Amino acid sequence: MTAQHRGAANHGRSRLLRRPARLDRAAGDPLMWVLERALEIHLIDGTYELFRHYYALPSARDRDGREVAAVRGVLGSVLGMIRGGATHVAVATDHIIESFRNGLWPGYKTGEGIAPDLWNQFELLEEVLAAAGVVVWPMVEFEADDALAAAAAHAARDVRVEQVIVCTPDKDLAQCVRGTRIVQLDRRRRVTLDEAGVVGKFGVAPESIPDYLALVGDAADGYPGLPGWGAKSSAAVLAKFVHIESIPADWREWGVNATGAGALAHTLANQRDLALLFRTLATLRTDIALFDDVDELRWHGPGPGFDALGARLDAAVAGTKKHASRPQVR
Repeated sequence: MTAQHRGAANHGRSRLLRRPARLDRAAGDPLMWVLERALEIHLIDGTYELFRHYYALPSARDRDGREVAAVRGVLGSVLGMIRGGATHVAVATDHIIESFRNGLWPGYKTGEGIAPDLWNQFELLEEVLAAAGVVVWPMVEFEADDALAAAAAHAARDVRVEQVIVCTPDKDLAQCVRGTRIVQLDRRRRVTLDEAGVVGKFGVAPESIPDYLALVGDAADGYPGLPGWGAKSSAAVLAKFVHIESIPADWREWGVNATGAGALAHTLANQRDLALLFRTLATLRTDIALFDDVDELRWHGPGPGFDALGARLDAAVAGTKKHASRPQVR
């Protein structure tokens, strides 16, 4: 599902969508060889970015009356990253909001309640980013989060990669963080979490994040967690036992400071299967084949169709948004 296009002449572009110069490796350049040994891979949550820009920007409509402000905002943001030095970039989107997880839990998130003006920009975003030469993964069976997790794990195995930067504030992705090699970046707040940062924020290591979310719940994804299991008690117990199945049935064996430990143990004993199901929902898939080599993620410049799409976005005029109820952004 990747899309990557090569260059066109850089002329006639507006200030909003002016594009960075094409990045090509000079053959035989020893400096480039050194740089190739210290690659940074930027993986972007396109769904989150589209939501964020939709609610942050005033309306803009193209000549057909279609809302395009969020697409224009995300495109400018991604190209801004490239302008700032990012060389290997990919964007994952939820082409369809529903995924295999909806078959596991009836209350799992759906596309219900998403404003049509927002939903109609998903496919356009994928088209525009691909035309801009950016690798795009439009996810159908799996979620954008799964794509980011799988891509991060695969890229980190390449010895040339110095760091993988997963660009999203979504707490699910904290499970992917590994030392300082795979980190999570909240671009809006300009906060980067390495493994120590994840422990500092959640009280548990990345490997325990799915267990933590299973216990406390995740309203954005549509599962409630277990009654009584709050952030502090879940962190205290999992910091010691790591995974749900390792938590002793007898709370007196816990040896941690958790308020109402007896009640928590009773709830876990009665709803352990439900907790394990929620953990399955929270566990991101890393077995998805998205690319063979990180070289496929290198940005080489926009494709020949980008100028026409860019001009259409540039020509968009102020309009009025038609909001549905605002869903919770991850």
